[in-house]
Amino acid sequence: MTDDQLEMRLLGAMLRLRMVEEAIAAHYPEQEMRCPVHLSIGQEAPSAAFSLAVQREDLAVSTHRGHAHYLAKGGALGPMIAEIYGKSTGCSKGRGGSMHLADKDAGFMGTSAIVGNSIPVGVGLGLALQIQGRAQASCVFIGDGATEEGVYYESANFAVVKNLPVVFLCENNRYSVYSPLSVRQPEGRSLTRVATSLGLTSVEVDGNDAIACYHAVDRALQQARGGGGPQFLEFHTFRHLEHCGPNDDDHLDYRQPGELQSWQQRDPIDLLQAKLLLTNHDLSSEIQPIRERISNEIETAFAEAAAAPFPDLEECMRDVYA
Repeated sequence: MTDDQLEMRLLGAMLRLRMVEEAIAAHYPEQEMRCPVHLSIGQEAPSAAFSLAVQREDLAVSTHRGHAHYLAKGGALGPMIAEIYGKSTGCSKGRGGSMHLADKDAGFMGTSAIVGNSIPVGVGLGLALQIQGRAQASCVFIGDGATEEGVYYESANFAVVKNLPVVFLCENNRYSVYSPLSVRQPEGRSLTRVATSLGLTSVEVDGNDAIACYHAVDRALQQARGGGGPQFLEFHTFRHLEHCGPNDDDHLDYRQPGELQSWQQRDPIDLLQAKLLLTNHDLSSEIQPIRERISNEIETAFAEAAAAPFPDLEECMRDVYA
């Protein structure tokens, strides 16, 4: 794959993630999605990079903000939208909603509404891969808030002790709900340096630079698959919308004045488009068909979700274990 091909594929992947979540935000006020949604608009670069570097045989787990991760791992859009609508055709049969997406066929082993809850699951998957002798990686998406949970330290330590093929992908968007890092962690602390001190091979990445994200993810996955032990990637990024929901919440003043605007000026899609325009002055003619294809895909997914049935009552106890 040439550099130009890589950049266009990254741009297309980011556009798809952005347009899907913009559609969710647009439909959410209709009150047909009866679950919370945590959108990652502004944070598309790490997921787009992951989508190009990951292999289908790799495994992944994620968080409550998992739409982009699910799609990047190969989860199907239609079942994801149906799941958010609580329909029986959803990827979790309409039971989990936005925060509990899973697709075993794509190697996407689940998301969790509990901060840090999927970390030990991902590490356990890495142990299973090692025991089975499979040269694949288990990928664990986390936010900066999850690095403050005890289970993160326990799981990271176990992964290092056992030299597991685990890649932690930390999207540091600087906020846990309304609380910035400055009130949660000591001044000057680096999540990357903390991870290094735990024995993880750790790299800090500009999370708005899709190309840098791709090369970092690709290296980490290759290292993990090749027996190089657990990896940690910290992506500096920023969510544009509210913590939970489809709206702008900048009026709440929990972020510094102008902080959101400064990150929007470094939007990862805009940055990559600007780079491509330097060498491809006819870029708009190439992007428009991509946008049209994505738009059609999204329209179909929402139409199919609207037409799908809700789960039958007798299904409520199926696959429930006690």
